[in-house]
Amino acid sequence: MRRRCTGSSALLACLIFFGLAAAASAADVNKLVEGCADCHGKNGASTESDIPIIGGYSIEFLTNNLKAYKNKDRDCPETKVRFGSKKGTKSDMCQVVKDMSDGDIKQIAQYFSKQKFVRAKQKFDPALARKGKEVHDQYCEKCHSEGGTVAEDDAGMPAGQWIPYLRHAFDEFYSGKRPIAKKMKLKLDEINKADVEALINYYGSISK
Repeated sequence: MRRRCTGSSALLACLIFFGLAAAASAADVNKLVEGCADCHGKNGASTESDIPIIGGYSIEFLTNNLKAYKNKDRDCPETKVRFGSKKGTKSDMCQVVKDMSDGDIKQIAQYFSKQKFVRAKQKFDPALARKGKEVHDQYCEKCHSEGGTVAEDDAGMPAGQWIPYLRHAFDEFYSGKRPIAKKMKLKLDEINKADVEALINYYGSISK
């Protein structure tokens, strides 16, 4: 039923009502993402090299990946919780998302999509990074545009991601533990492991 607001008193009441509703919604989102920060860091800006930076990814990319974990289409390796009251305990992404509704997933995806993607500052091999740029331009730029920096591609942003995590992600792609688009699989089949390592160093070199 649509709520109508007429008259100054009624208008004030509606503003209070909807203001409280908005505040409650924000509180719900904060509660949902609170646990995410225990591994992915504040606003998804991970400081742990084996945990991906997720703040700033697109809604579609985040939603698809959370649903893949929920449906167990992605492998869920166990890891230690890094911060918070559960620090040191073990968990995995399948456990994290198993009880989330589609609405929960949507709210989480919207929240992190609005955050800044804070690129990792890390050591990399300059020679490999130069080679990796050539590999990227030839094989990856079409879907990961502008060097893999554009969230709106809905393909993730490898640029500035942690190098150890990127290695793990490529291992998952090759082993079939992580869903991969047919067009990406075709591209990966065209390059060798040395090219992949060069790509990883290129993406890891992008810090701005």
